[in-house]
Amino acid sequence: MQKSPVKFNNTVLRDGHQSLAATRMTTAQILPSCERLDNLGFNALETWGGATIDAGLRFLKEFPFARLDAIKKLTPKTPHMMLLRGQNIVQYAHFPDDVVEAFVLCSAKHGMDIFRIFDALNDTRNMLTAIKAVKKAGKHAQGTICYTTSPFHTIEKFVELGVELEKLGCDSICLKDMAGLVPPQVASDIIRGLKAKVKVPVNFHTHDTVGVGLASYCAAVDAGVDWIDTSIVPFANGTGQPDTLRMQAALDGNPRQPHYDAKVLLDLRRYFEGVYKELSKFTSIQNEVVDSDALTYQVPGGMLSNFRTQLKEQKMEDRFDEVFAEIPRVREALGWIPLVTPTSQIVGVQAMMNVKFGRWKNFTPQAIDIALGYYGRTPAPVDPEVRKLAAEKSGKQPIDVRPADLLKPRMDALRAELKEKGLPNDDEHCVIYAMFPMELQKLYAPEPAPAPTAPAAVAASAAPKPVSGPPAKKSTQMALGVNGKQYSVLVEEV
Repeated sequence: MQKSPVKFNNTVLRDGHQSLAATRMTTAQILPSCERLDNLGFNALETWGGATIDAGLRFLKEFPFARLDAIKKLTPKTPHMMLLRGQNIVQYAHFPDDVVEAFVLCSAKHGMDIFRIFDALNDTRNMLTAIKAVKKAGKHAQGTICYTTSPFHTIEKFVELGVELEKLGCDSICLKDMAGLVPPQVASDIIRGLKAKVKVPVNFHTHDTVGVGLASYCAAVDAGVDWIDTSIVPFANGTGQPDTLRMQAALDGNPRQPHYDAKVLLDLRRYFEGVYKELSKFTSIQNEVVDSDALTYQVPGGMLSNFRTQLKEQKMEDRFDEVFAEIPRVREALGWIPLVTPTSQIVGVQAMMNVKFGRWKNFTPQAIDIALGYYGRTPAPVDPEVRKLAAEKSGKQPIDVRPADLLKPRMDALRAELKEKGLPNDDEHCVIYAMFPMELQKLYAPEPAPAPTAPAAVAASAAPKPVSGPPAKKSTQMALGVNGKQYSVLVEEV
């Protein structure tokens, strides 16, 4: 049994602000904390991946690799860790192997050390290319088990998945509890099972969404877990990871308690409290408190908070209970898939459609792709009637091969397309363009020229006169994936 102190990974620069501030922490806000974080001696700093690449490009107008370079320069002593969605990279659709390989190589070149690789369906076929690419780059591949509950998900099957990931070459195994649902005894049983069957280190990642995260971490420590993930208040607790000082205090008296400098952690807390205030329009009290709804509906806390907003926009807030009661029905029909990006969003939208229009009357393209195997192998068989309906509505046939086997290499085409547009076409820009073409082009678009100044009287006479008529329709921007491509769709209220 493991007796050495448990090691903490710190998530404040990635999952901390993704879970509690809509991933809006800028590089400028990050850099003043770097030296202190680097000197604390964490096992790793999670600095990239997940939604940070998308949000940084889309909302903060930052080129992703530039952020990684800047953080790495100021944190040279601590390994960097990122969250990688396997064949999805950090997007919602599958990408060809050559794009996945290029992304991993670029990330390693810019200083990424540990790649936490997961697949939303726990289909290891969708993780293998990334695992091999990480190993080829000489970096650490962490294979991930996405925790969920269903009649098909048992402790034994989770342990078997960990054993399979080790055989595929993973340097460590992570139990990823994205919704903060795993209770202490179950956490203990899974960790003990893994420690008995694998030789590589075992990492446990959870959230404190329903209030059991800290207790489950304590149970995992007693069961021999090697590493756990913590954050720093105010980007901690609630829908984030337990706070580092809080977790350290919870292990007081435990022979495996680590010792991270409390004074430095308090200094960092005061610094991040200032950042949190700066990001106040992206924060919410609902994300900061224990939310028993997540336990009731078995969905990630982030999905809960986002979905409340979406239901309100659709004027369906009074049907919250109906929609969330529909989620497990959709999950079961689609083969009891785990709820983690992108499947949590897909299942949630389909549940909303089922309630609004009638069950499966409006079948979303992404849910169709899951039903037909285009996202990978589901944990349980898809309901035959639902699969048949998906094929009829889409005109596509079910597949049982690895989805990426159907994709042609793209790097050469991406390079040529970027060159034609007059944009940089190195590998870094190619892989970002593959995932976020519009956002990358906007980043390089010239600033619009300022409007010419006109005398007030002339400007007033030239201004368009208001036109009476019906009020403008309210619209909602939605991202939909169709046939492996991402589309931005404007949905108008009718």
